Amino acid sequence: MIKHIVFFKLKDRSEESVAATVAVLRNMEGKIPQLLSIEVGADIIHSDRSFDIALVTEVASLEDLQAYQVHPAHKEVIAHINEVKELSIAVDYEI
Repeated sequence: MIKHIVFFKLKDRSEESVAATVAVLRNMEGKIPQLLSIEVGADIIHSDRSFDIALVTEVASLEDLQAYQVHPAHKEVIAHINEVKELSIAVDYEI
């Protein structure tokens, strides 16, 4: 199993902007067969070091992670994220 975690800091950190991007990310649920689980959460602390959104997904293998990366539903998310993000960081690890 692979856990894929991404944190996003948005250019516009307003509640409306964050909520819109959370909705875009959650829209992947049920559309990408390789995703065994998906969690999306908006930050509630809002400190200087906080990122705005966390995405946590699980896939069965590296091959499934690669298939997820190129899935059309994920590519739609990437297009949105590239428009709204200031910064993103990710980590992928085996569980």
